[in-house]
Amino acid sequence: MSIRLIAAGGTFDKTYDPLRGELGFDAGSGLPALLARARLAEAPAFEVVMLRDSLEMTDADRQALCDACRRAPEASIVIVHGTDTMPETARRIDDAALGKTIVLTGAMVPAVIDGSDAEFNLGYALAAARLARPGVWIAMNARLLPAATARKDRARGVFIESVGD
Repeated sequence: MSIRLIAAGGTFDKTYDPLRGELGFDAGSGLPALLARARLAEAPAFEVVMLRDSLEMTDADRQALCDACRRAPEASIVIVHGTDTMPETARRIDDAALGKTIVLTGAMVPAVIDGSDAEFNLGYALAAARLARPGVWIAMNARLLPAATARKDRARGVFIESVGD
């Protein structure tokens, strides 16, 4: 089973600029280097749709991600996305009812910084994309949550299922 990995940006793919003292995006995604280190039996197809902080994402950006999922020949897709608005994007893609297994993940700390959760979350999301039934999911904090009920608990810095809020 082949998987497509889509980069959308977020903290996961940010780097630190020591001269400006800021996090931002380099010219490209760091995901190919992570995939090479992971030594996967089958590397996913890789596509950069955007490198954007999720707080800056627009409806047009979410539609571009949805369109990329629709165009993808793979039935299993992982999207690396910023955590702040990941649930909104997940629900937008879920509403499109694409009949694919689509898993969004991200990181609270950039992948290039020691102690980041990025590598674990990426591996977990890739496994989830292989094993979960069709639908749209968020894979964070070793939990797989349905798009319709997932939300970020900002006080604890984790994703939870929110039923009836």
